[in-house]
Amino acid sequence: MDSRAAHGVNTSMLLDKPTADNIQTDTSAGEEPEFKEGGYGWVVVASIFLVNAHTWGLNSSYSIFLAYYLRSGTIEGASALSFAFVGGLSISIALLVSPLATISIRLFGTNTTLKIGVIFETASFIGASFTTKIWHLLLSQGVAFGIGMGFLFTATVGLVPQWFTKRRSFANAISTGGSGIGGLIYSLATNAMISHLGLAWAFRILAILAFVVNGICSFTLRDRNKAVGAVHSAFHKGVFKRFEFWLFVMWGFFSILGYIIVIFSLPDYGQKVGFSASQGSIVAAMFNLSQGIGRPMIGLVSDKVGRINVAGLGTLIASLAAFFLWIFAGKFYPGLIIYSLFGMFAGILWPTVAPVGAEVVGLQLLPAALSIYWIILVLPATFAEVIGLSLRTNGHNGYIDVQLFTAFMFFGSFVSIWLLRSWKLHEMDMLGLTKQQRELEVRDNDAVPMPPSGRPAVSHRETKPHIVVSYIRRFFSVDHV
Repeated sequence: MDSRAAHGVNTSMLLDKPTADNIQTDTSAGEEPEFKEGGYGWVVVASIFLVNAHTWGLNSSYSIFLAYYLRSGTIEGASALSFAFVGGLSISIALLVSPLATISIRLFGTNTTLKIGVIFETASFIGASFTTKIWHLLLSQGVAFGIGMGFLFTATVGLVPQWFTKRRSFANAISTGGSGIGGLIYSLATNAMISHLGLAWAFRILAILAFVVNGICSFTLRDRNKAVGAVHSAFHKGVFKRFEFWLFVMWGFFSILGYIIVIFSLPDYGQKVGFSASQGSIVAAMFNLSQGIGRPMIGLVSDKVGRINVAGLGTLIASLAAFFLWIFAGKFYPGLIIYSLFGMFAGILWPTVAPVGAEVVGLQLLPAALSIYWIILVLPATFAEVIGLSLRTNGHNGYIDVQLFTAFMFFGSFVSIWLLRSWKLHEMDMLGLTKQQRELEVRDNDAVPMPPSGRPAVSHRETKPHIVVSYIRRFFSVDHV
Protein backbone atom coordinates (compact mmCIF):
# COMPACT_ATOMS: atom_id res chain seq x y z
CA MET A 1 0.00 0.00 0.00
CA ASP A 2 1.24 3.51 -0.84
CA SER A 3 2.73 5.16 2.26
CA ARG A 4 0.97 8.44 1.56
CA ALA A 5 -2.40 6.79 1.94
CA ALA A 6 -1.28 5.42 5.28
CA HIS A 7 -1.12 8.94 6.61
CA GLY A 8 -4.57 10.03 5.53
CA VAL A 9 -3.77 11.51 2.10
CA ASN A 10 -6.27 10.81 -0.68
CA THR A 11 -4.62 8.93 -3.53
CA SER A 12 -7.51 7.01 -5.07
CA MET A 13 -11.27 6.90 -5.37
CA LEU A 14 -11.47 5.65 -1.77
CA LEU A 15 -13.65 2.65 -2.63
CA ASP A 16 -11.98 0.59 0.08
CA LYS A 17 -10.37 3.34 2.11
CA PRO A 18 -8.53 2.05 5.23
CA THR A 19 -9.05 3.35 8.71
CA ALA A 20 -6.45 4.04 11.38
CA ASP A 21 -6.97 0.59 12.87
CA ASN A 22 -5.81 -1.36 9.79
CA ILE A 23 -3.22 1.03 8.35
CA GLN A 24 0.13 -0.56 7.58
CA THR A 25 3.22 0.99 6.05
CA ASP A 26 6.00 -0.75 4.16
CA THR A 27 9.17 0.12 6.04
CA SER A 28 11.52 -1.99 3.98
CA ALA A 29 12.55 1.03 1.94
CA GLY A 30 13.53 3.05 4.99
CA GLU A 31 10.19 4.79 5.40
CA GLU A 32 8.75 5.92 8.70
CA PRO A 33 7.53 3.07 10.94
CA GLU A 34 3.85 2.25 11.17
CA PHE A 35 1.80 5.23 12.28
CA LYS A 36 -0.41 4.65 15.32
CA GLU A 37 -3.36 6.86 16.23
CA GLY A 38 -2.47 9.28 19.03
CA GLY A 39 0.68 8.09 20.81
CA TYR A 40 3.03 11.05 21.22
CA GLY A 41 0.23 13.01 19.62
CA TRP A 42 -1.36 13.45 23.05
CA VAL A 43 1.81 15.22 24.24
CA VAL A 44 1.47 17.44 21.17
CA VAL A 45 -2.19 18.12 22.06
CA ALA A 46 -1.25 19.09 25.64
CA SER A 47 1.59 21.33 24.45
CA ILE A 48 -0.59 23.14 21.91
CA PHE A 49 -3.29 23.52 24.59
CA LEU A 50 -0.76 25.43 26.70
CA VAL A 51 0.51 27.47 23.75
CA ASN A 52 -3.04 28.49 22.86
CA ALA A 53 -3.68 29.43 26.49
CA HIS A 54 -0.66 31.72 26.40
CA THR A 55 -1.32 33.26 22.99
CA TRP A 56 -5.01 33.47 22.13
CA GLY A 57 -5.94 33.17 25.81
CA LEU A 58 -3.70 36.09 26.72
CA ASN A 59 -5.02 38.01 23.73
CA SER A 60 -8.57 37.52 25.05
CA SER A 61 -7.56 39.40 28.18
CA TYR A 62 -7.21 42.52 26.02
CA SER A 63 -10.94 43.01 26.59
CA ILE A 64 -10.04 43.76 30.22
CA PHE A 65 -7.25 46.12 29.17
CA LEU A 66 -9.63 47.80 26.70
CA ALA A 67 -12.29 48.43 29.33
CA TYR A 68 -9.56 49.84 31.62
CA TYR A 69 -8.11 52.09 28.91
CA LEU A 70 -11.54 53.47 27.95
CA ARG A 71 -12.26 54.63 31.52
CA SER A 72 -8.90 55.33 33.17
CA GLY A 73 -7.33 57.94 30.90
CA THR A 74 -3.96 56.24 31.40
CA ILE A 75 -2.76 57.21 27.92
CA GLU A 76 -3.62 60.84 27.29
CA GLY A 77 -4.96 61.90 23.92
CA ALA A 78 -5.86 58.39 22.78
CA SER A 79 -9.33 57.83 21.34
CA ALA A 80 -11.60 54.85 21.89
CA LEU A 81 -11.13 53.78 18.26
CA SER A 82 -7.33 53.78 18.62
CA PHE A 83 -7.60 51.42 21.60
CA ALA A 84 -9.98 49.22 19.60
CA PHE A 85 -7.48 49.21 16.76
CA VAL A 86 -4.78 47.78 19.06
CA GLY A 87 -6.88 44.69 19.79
CA GLY A 88 -7.71 44.09 16.14
CA LEU A 89 -4.13 44.82 15.10
CA SER A 90 -2.70 42.05 17.29
CA ILE A 91 -4.94 39.46 15.61
CA SER A 92 -4.48 40.82 12.08
CA ILE A 93 -0.68 40.92 12.46
CA ALA A 94 -0.78 37.33 13.73
CA LEU A 95 -2.62 36.34 10.56
CA LEU A 96 -0.50 38.59 8.32
CA VAL A 97 2.80 37.00 9.33
CA SER A 98 1.52 33.49 8.68
CA PRO A 99 3.27 33.25 5.27
CA LEU A 100 6.56 34.28 6.89
CA ALA A 101 6.02 31.74 9.65
CA THR A 102 5.19 29.10 7.05
CA ILE A 103 8.43 29.84 5.21
CA SER A 104 10.28 29.73 8.54
CA ILE A 105 8.88 26.25 9.19
CA ARG A 106 10.11 25.06 5.81
CA LEU A 107 13.59 26.60 6.23
CA PHE A 108 14.31 26.23 9.95
CA GLY A 109 11.74 23.76 11.30
CA THR A 110 8.78 23.94 13.62
CA ASN A 111 10.70 24.29 16.90
CA THR A 112 12.84 27.23 15.76
CA THR A 113 9.72 28.98 14.47
CA LEU A 114 8.11 28.51 17.88
CA LYS A 115 11.13 30.03 19.64
CA ILE A 116 10.93 33.12 17.40
CA GLY A 117 7.33 33.53 18.49
CA VAL A 118 8.25 33.19 22.17
CA ILE A 119 10.82 36.00 21.90
CA PHE A 120 8.45 38.44 20.19
CA GLU A 121 5.55 37.76 22.55
CA THR A 122 7.69 38.19 25.66
CA ALA A 123 9.17 41.42 24.28
CA SER A 124 5.69 42.75 23.54
CA PHE A 125 4.54 42.53 27.16
CA ILE A 126 7.79 43.99 28.49
CA GLY A 127 7.47 46.88 26.03
CA ALA A 128 3.80 47.46 26.87
CA SER A 129 4.68 47.84 30.55
CA PHE A 130 6.60 51.05 29.70
CA THR A 131 4.07 52.64 27.31
CA THR A 132 3.07 56.29 27.71
CA LYS A 133 1.84 57.02 24.16
CA ILE A 134 -0.70 55.27 21.98
CA TRP A 135 1.93 54.48 19.33
CA HIS A 136 3.96 52.68 22.01
CA LEU A 137 0.92 50.47 22.63
CA LEU A 138 0.35 49.89 18.91
CA LEU A 139 3.93 48.69 18.47
CA SER A 140 4.08 46.54 21.61
CA GLN A 141 0.65 45.10 22.41
CA GLY A 142 -0.39 45.35 18.76
CA VAL A 143 2.47 44.60 16.36
CA ALA A 144 5.04 42.74 18.50
CA PHE A 145 2.44 40.59 20.26
CA GLY A 146 0.79 39.86 16.91
CA ILE A 147 4.09 38.69 15.40
CA GLY A 148 4.78 36.42 18.36
CA MET A 149 1.29 34.99 18.39
CA GLY A 150 1.37 34.55 14.61
CA PHE A 151 4.58 32.50 14.64
CA LEU A 152 3.36 30.35 17.54
CA PHE A 153 -0.09 29.87 16.00
CA THR A 154 1.10 29.05 12.48
CA ALA A 155 3.67 26.57 13.78
CA THR A 156 1.06 24.67 15.80
CA VAL A 157 -2.27 24.97 13.95
CA GLY A 158 -1.64 22.08 11.57
CA LEU A 159 0.16 19.68 13.92
CA VAL A 160 -2.72 17.87 15.65
CA PRO A 161 -4.33 16.56 12.41
CA GLN A 162 -1.00 14.90 11.58
CA TRP A 163 -1.20 12.69 14.68
CA PHE A 164 -4.84 11.60 14.53
CA THR A 165 -7.28 10.12 12.02
CA LYS A 166 -10.53 8.92 13.60
CA ARG A 167 -10.35 11.29 16.60
CA ARG A 168 -8.85 14.20 14.68
CA SER A 169 -11.59 16.75 15.41
CA PHE A 170 -11.75 15.79 19.10
CA ALA A 171 -7.99 16.06 19.59
CA ASN A 172 -7.84 19.31 17.64
CA ALA A 173 -10.69 20.76 19.71
CA ILE A 174 -8.94 19.86 22.99
CA SER A 175 -5.83 21.74 21.87
CA THR A 176 -7.81 24.81 20.77
CA GLY A 177 -9.70 24.71 24.08
CA GLY A 178 -6.55 26.09 25.65
CA SER A 179 -7.40 29.53 24.34
CA GLY A 180 -10.69 29.44 26.23
CA ILE A 181 -9.17 28.22 29.48
CA GLY A 182 -6.34 30.72 29.13
CA GLY A 183 -8.86 33.48 28.46
CA LEU A 184 -10.83 32.45 31.55
CA ILE A 185 -7.77 32.51 33.80
CA TYR A 186 -6.22 35.68 32.42
CA SER A 187 -9.47 37.67 32.19
CA LEU A 188 -9.86 37.29 35.96
CA ALA A 189 -6.14 37.48 36.73
CA THR A 190 -5.53 40.58 34.60
CA ASN A 191 -8.33 42.52 36.28
CA ALA A 192 -6.98 41.51 39.71
CA MET A 193 -3.37 42.37 38.81
CA ILE A 194 -4.31 45.79 37.43
CA SER A 195 -6.32 46.53 40.56
CA HIS A 196 -3.67 45.41 43.07
CA LEU A 197 -0.30 45.71 41.28
CA GLY A 198 -0.89 48.32 38.61
CA LEU A 199 -0.86 48.18 34.83
CA ALA A 200 2.93 47.92 34.37
CA TRP A 201 3.44 44.92 36.65
CA ALA A 202 0.41 43.18 35.18
CA PHE A 203 2.19 43.25 31.82
CA ARG A 204 5.51 42.07 33.30
CA ILE A 205 3.95 39.11 35.09
CA LEU A 206 2.20 38.08 31.87
CA ALA A 207 5.56 38.33 30.06
CA ILE A 208 7.22 35.94 32.54
CA LEU A 209 4.37 33.43 32.30
CA ALA A 210 4.30 33.50 28.50
CA PHE A 211 8.08 33.07 28.25
CA VAL A 212 8.24 30.08 30.61
CA VAL A 213 5.23 28.14 29.35
CA ASN A 214 5.65 28.75 25.62
CA GLY A 215 9.41 28.25 25.89
CA ILE A 216 8.96 24.77 27.40
CA CYS A 217 6.38 23.85 24.76
CA SER A 218 8.75 24.87 21.97
CA PHE A 219 10.92 21.92 23.04
CA THR A 220 8.16 19.33 23.54
CA LEU A 221 6.30 19.84 20.25
CA ARG A 222 7.02 17.56 17.28
CA ASP A 223 5.65 17.53 13.76
CA ARG A 224 5.12 14.81 11.12
CA ASN A 225 5.51 17.12 8.14
CA LYS A 226 7.70 14.72 6.16
CA ALA A 227 5.50 11.72 6.87
CA VAL A 228 2.30 13.35 5.58
CA GLY A 229 4.05 15.23 2.78
CA ALA A 230 2.91 18.63 4.12
CA VAL A 231 3.42 21.46 1.62
CA HIS A 232 4.80 24.41 3.60
CA SER A 233 4.54 26.99 0.86
CA ALA A 234 3.48 30.55 1.60
CA PHE A 235 1.05 30.39 -1.33
CA HIS A 236 -0.39 27.65 -3.49
CA LYS A 237 -2.18 29.26 -6.41
CA GLY A 238 -4.22 26.13 -7.11
CA VAL A 239 -6.56 26.76 -4.18
CA PHE A 240 -7.60 30.13 -5.64
CA LYS A 241 -9.30 28.29 -8.50
CA ARG A 242 -11.48 26.18 -6.23
CA PHE A 243 -14.99 27.49 -5.60
CA GLU A 244 -15.23 25.52 -2.38
CA PHE A 245 -12.14 27.27 -0.98
CA TRP A 246 -13.84 30.65 -1.36
CA LEU A 247 -16.91 29.39 0.49
CA PHE A 248 -14.50 28.25 3.21
CA VAL A 249 -12.98 31.75 3.23
CA MET A 250 -16.33 33.54 3.45
CA TRP A 251 -17.29 31.39 6.42
CA GLY A 252 -14.17 32.56 8.25
CA PHE A 253 -14.48 36.18 7.04
CA PHE A 254 -17.94 36.74 8.50
CA SER A 255 -17.30 34.57 11.55
CA ILE A 256 -14.19 36.44 12.68
CA LEU A 257 -15.99 39.80 12.36
CA GLY A 258 -18.63 38.63 14.81
CA TYR A 259 -16.22 36.80 17.11
CA ILE A 260 -13.77 39.67 17.65
CA ILE A 261 -16.55 42.16 18.34
CA VAL A 262 -18.10 39.88 20.96
CA ILE A 263 -14.91 38.86 22.74
CA PHE A 264 -13.50 42.39 23.01
CA SER A 265 -16.80 44.21 23.68
CA LEU A 266 -18.48 42.18 26.42
CA PRO A 267 -16.68 43.79 29.44
CA ASP A 268 -17.27 47.30 28.06
CA TYR A 269 -20.89 46.43 27.23
CA GLY A 270 -21.39 45.22 30.81
CA GLN A 271 -20.16 48.52 32.21
CA LYS A 272 -22.20 50.40 29.60
CA VAL A 273 -25.45 48.93 30.94
CA GLY A 274 -24.50 49.55 34.57
CA PHE A 275 -22.38 46.62 35.78
CA SER A 276 -19.04 47.01 37.57
CA ALA A 277 -15.58 46.34 36.09
CA SER A 278 -15.35 43.20 38.21
CA GLN A 279 -18.68 41.95 36.87
CA GLY A 280 -17.49 42.72 33.34
CA SER A 281 -14.38 40.63 33.85
CA ILE A 282 -16.51 37.74 35.11
CA VAL A 283 -18.63 37.94 31.93
CA ALA A 284 -15.46 37.77 29.83
CA ALA A 285 -14.23 34.87 31.94
CA MET A 286 -17.50 32.95 31.44
CA PHE A 287 -17.28 33.55 27.70
CA ASN A 288 -13.79 32.02 27.68
CA LEU A 289 -14.82 29.21 30.03
CA SER A 290 -17.52 28.27 27.53
CA GLN A 291 -14.88 28.03 24.82
CA GLY A 292 -12.47 26.08 26.99
CA ILE A 293 -15.07 23.46 27.92
CA GLY A 294 -17.08 23.65 24.73
CA ARG A 295 -14.34 23.16 22.15
CA PRO A 296 -13.50 19.56 23.12
CA MET A 297 -17.23 18.83 23.12
CA ILE A 298 -17.51 20.38 19.66
CA GLY A 299 -14.65 18.19 18.45
CA LEU A 300 -16.16 15.05 19.92
CA VAL A 301 -19.55 15.74 18.34
CA SER A 302 -17.87 16.67 15.04
CA ASP A 303 -16.25 13.24 14.77
CA LYS A 304 -19.66 11.62 15.18
CA VAL A 305 -22.03 14.01 13.42
CA GLY A 306 -19.76 15.53 10.77
CA ARG A 307 -17.25 18.40 10.82
CA ILE A 308 -19.07 20.71 8.41
CA ASN A 309 -22.45 19.94 10.02
CA VAL A 310 -21.23 20.97 13.47
CA ALA A 311 -19.34 24.03 12.22
CA GLY A 312 -22.42 25.24 10.35
CA LEU A 313 -24.99 24.58 13.07
CA GLY A 314 -22.71 26.11 15.71
CA THR A 315 -22.39 29.27 13.64
CA LEU A 316 -26.17 29.44 13.28
CA ILE A 317 -26.58 29.12 17.06
CA ALA A 318 -24.09 31.99 17.52
CA SER A 319 -26.25 34.14 15.26
CA LEU A 320 -29.49 33.27 17.07
CA ALA A 321 -27.87 33.82 20.47
CA ALA A 322 -26.78 37.32 19.44
CA PHE A 323 -30.21 38.12 18.00
CA PHE A 324 -32.22 36.98 21.01
CA LEU A 325 -30.07 36.45 24.12
CA TRP A 326 -27.62 39.35 23.83
CA ILE A 327 -30.20 41.91 22.65
CA PHE A 328 -33.12 41.00 24.92
CA ALA A 329 -31.50 39.36 27.96
CA GLY A 330 -28.08 41.01 27.99
CA LYS A 331 -29.32 44.08 29.88
CA PHE A 332 -29.73 41.89 32.93
CA TYR A 333 -26.64 40.42 34.57
CA PRO A 334 -27.91 36.80 34.69
CA GLY A 335 -28.97 37.13 31.06
CA LEU A 336 -25.53 38.41 30.04
CA ILE A 337 -23.90 35.52 31.88
CA ILE A 338 -26.14 33.07 30.00
CA TYR A 339 -25.22 34.70 26.68
CA SER A 340 -21.52 34.51 27.53
CA LEU A 341 -21.91 30.76 28.06
CA PHE A 342 -22.72 30.50 24.34
CA GLY A 343 -19.13 31.61 23.63
CA MET A 344 -18.24 28.14 22.34
CA PHE A 345 -20.46 28.80 19.31
CA ALA A 346 -19.22 32.36 18.71
CA GLY A 347 -15.66 30.99 18.53
CA ILE A 348 -16.48 27.79 16.66
CA LEU A 349 -14.17 28.83 13.82
CA TRP A 350 -11.07 27.98 15.85
CA PRO A 351 -11.68 24.31 16.79
CA THR A 352 -13.15 23.47 13.37
CA VAL A 353 -11.08 25.46 10.87
CA ALA A 354 -8.31 22.86 10.47
CA PRO A 355 -10.60 19.78 10.21
CA VAL A 356 -12.97 21.58 7.83
CA GLY A 357 -9.99 22.88 5.85
CA ALA A 358 -8.70 19.32 5.51
CA GLU A 359 -12.13 18.37 4.12
CA VAL A 360 -11.77 21.08 1.48
CA VAL A 361 -8.12 20.84 0.34
CA GLY A 362 -6.70 17.70 2.02
CA LEU A 363 -3.88 17.31 4.53
CA GLN A 364 -1.03 17.91 2.08
CA LEU A 365 -2.23 21.36 1.01
CA LEU A 366 -3.64 22.35 4.40
CA PRO A 367 -0.61 24.41 5.59
CA ALA A 368 -0.43 26.34 2.31
CA ALA A 369 -4.21 26.83 2.17
CA LEU A 370 -4.35 28.07 5.77
CA SER A 371 -1.49 30.47 5.06
CA ILE A 372 -3.63 32.10 2.36
CA TYR A 373 -6.70 31.84 4.58
CA TRP A 374 -5.14 33.84 7.42
CA ILE A 375 -3.91 36.54 5.03
CA ILE A 376 -7.45 37.06 3.73
CA LEU A 377 -8.81 37.24 7.29
CA VAL A 378 -6.40 40.08 8.14
CA LEU A 379 -8.92 42.64 6.83
CA PRO A 380 -11.89 41.68 9.05
CA ALA A 381 -9.63 40.99 12.03
CA THR A 382 -8.08 44.47 11.82
CA PHE A 383 -11.29 46.43 11.67
CA ALA A 384 -13.83 44.25 13.51
CA GLU A 385 -13.58 45.95 16.91
CA VAL A 386 -13.11 49.36 15.25
CA ILE A 387 -16.44 48.77 13.49
CA GLY A 388 -17.96 47.59 16.74
CA LEU A 389 -16.98 50.67 18.75
CA SER A 390 -17.91 53.01 15.88
CA LEU A 391 -21.43 51.55 15.93
CA ARG A 392 -21.68 52.13 19.67
CA THR A 393 -23.79 55.12 20.71
CA ASN A 394 -24.60 56.85 23.99
CA GLY A 395 -27.33 55.67 26.30
CA HIS A 396 -28.51 52.42 27.83
CA ASN A 397 -29.23 50.92 24.39
CA GLY A 398 -26.00 52.15 22.89
CA TYR A 399 -24.94 48.67 21.77
CA ILE A 400 -28.05 47.73 19.76
CA ASP A 401 -26.41 48.42 16.37
CA VAL A 402 -23.34 46.44 17.45
CA GLN A 403 -25.52 43.51 18.48
CA LEU A 404 -27.48 43.47 15.21
CA PHE A 405 -24.30 43.74 13.13
CA THR A 406 -22.73 40.85 15.04
CA ALA A 407 -25.81 38.66 14.63
CA PHE A 408 -25.97 39.27 10.87
CA MET A 409 -22.25 38.50 10.49
CA PHE A 410 -22.71 35.11 12.12
CA PHE A 411 -25.74 34.44 9.91
CA GLY A 412 -23.74 35.27 6.77
CA SER A 413 -21.05 32.91 8.02
CA PHE A 414 -23.63 30.15 8.45
CA VAL A 415 -24.96 30.56 4.90
CA SER A 416 -21.40 30.34 3.53
CA ILE A 417 -20.47 27.10 5.28
CA TRP A 418 -23.86 25.53 4.58
CA LEU A 419 -23.25 26.17 0.87
CA LEU A 420 -19.84 24.53 1.37
CA ARG A 421 -21.69 21.55 2.83
CA SER A 422 -23.87 21.43 -0.29
CA TRP A 423 -20.73 21.40 -2.43
CA LYS A 424 -19.22 18.53 -0.43
CA LEU A 425 -22.36 16.41 -0.76
CA HIS A 426 -22.68 17.25 -4.45
CA GLU A 427 -19.07 16.26 -5.19
CA MET A 428 -19.41 12.96 -3.33
CA ASP A 429 -22.58 12.23 -5.31
CA MET A 430 -20.68 12.90 -8.53
CA LEU A 431 -18.04 10.41 -7.44
CA GLY A 432 -20.77 7.83 -6.93
CA LEU A 433 -19.83 7.03 -3.32
CA THR A 434 -22.24 4.77 -1.45
CA LYS A 435 -23.58 5.84 1.94
CA GLN A 436 -21.03 3.66 3.75
CA GLN A 437 -18.14 5.00 1.66
CA ARG A 438 -19.39 8.55 2.23
CA GLU A 439 -19.38 8.00 6.00
CA LEU A 440 -15.80 6.72 5.78
CA GLU A 441 -14.77 9.68 3.62
CA VAL A 442 -16.16 12.15 6.14
CA ARG A 443 -14.68 10.32 9.15
CA ASP A 444 -11.20 10.20 7.62
CA ASN A 445 -11.41 13.98 7.14
CA ASP A 446 -9.75 14.36 3.76
CA ALA A 447 -10.75 16.43 0.79
CA VAL A 448 -12.93 14.90 -1.89
CA PRO A 449 -10.38 13.12 -4.13
CA MET A 450 -9.72 14.94 -7.38
CA PRO A 451 -8.24 13.53 -10.59
CA PRO A 452 -5.42 15.46 -12.31
CA SER A 453 -7.97 17.61 -14.13
CA GLY A 454 -9.11 19.06 -10.80
CA ARG A 455 -12.70 17.92 -11.18
CA PRO A 456 -14.31 14.62 -10.24
CA ALA A 457 -14.55 12.00 -12.93
CA VAL A 458 -18.20 11.62 -13.93
CA SER A 459 -19.97 9.72 -16.64
CA HIS A 460 -22.12 12.64 -17.77
CA ARG A 461 -21.82 16.37 -18.23
CA GLU A 462 -23.80 18.46 -15.76
CA THR A 463 -25.45 21.71 -16.78
CA LYS A 464 -25.33 24.79 -14.55
CA PRO A 465 -29.08 24.68 -13.77
CA HIS A 466 -28.71 21.05 -12.71
CA ILE A 467 -25.81 21.97 -10.40
CA VAL A 468 -27.80 24.86 -8.85
CA VAL A 469 -30.77 22.56 -8.20
CA SER A 470 -28.44 19.99 -6.66
CA TYR A 471 -26.92 22.61 -4.34
CA ILE A 472 -30.36 23.84 -3.24
CA ARG A 473 -31.54 20.29 -2.59
CA ARG A 474 -28.40 19.49 -0.59
CA PHE A 475 -28.71 22.75 1.36
CA PHE A 476 -31.79 21.34 3.12
CA SER A 477 -30.77 17.67 3.21
CA VAL A 478 -29.96 15.71 6.37
CA ASP A 479 -26.60 14.00 5.80
CA HIS A 480 -23.45 13.18 7.73
CA VAL A 481 -20.74 15.46 6.35
